[in-house]
Amino acid sequence: ARAASFNVALEDVAITHLSFSPEYARAVEAKQVAQQDAERAKYVVIGALQEKQTIITKARGEAESAELIGTAVRRNPGFMKLRRIDAARDIADIVSKSGNKIYLNADTLLLNLMGDADNKFEQSVTKKSGWR
Repeated sequence: ARAASFNVALEDVAITHLSFSPEYARAVEAKQVAQQDAERAKYVVIGALQEKQTIITKARGEAESAELIGTAVRRNPGFMKLRRIDAARDIADIVSKSGNKIYLNADTLLLNLMGDADNKFEQSVTKKSGWR
């Protein structure tokens, strides 16, 4: 339209060389870096929120587990005997696979399953908390 006022008719124009000033190039690059930083920050926030939710869920599960164990101990003192047997089995398994030679008595390893340790525990729990 502007060329028509000079009696020049343009049908086709080809731009063969185009360059931007160094300031413009730096501004474009700075904008891209800022956008990348914003995206990175967004993913960091998302990751932190997911980690927070994981921690909350884990804490709730542990609290519920502790409550269930407490209830099981109150209802059935034999539950502690089962836990001691499980612990003794795990300890025995670890010790049996170890290449080291160790000499400990059975009480140290929680293997005194036939002794009066359970009775002493039950009596101490009954006296301290009045569970029964």
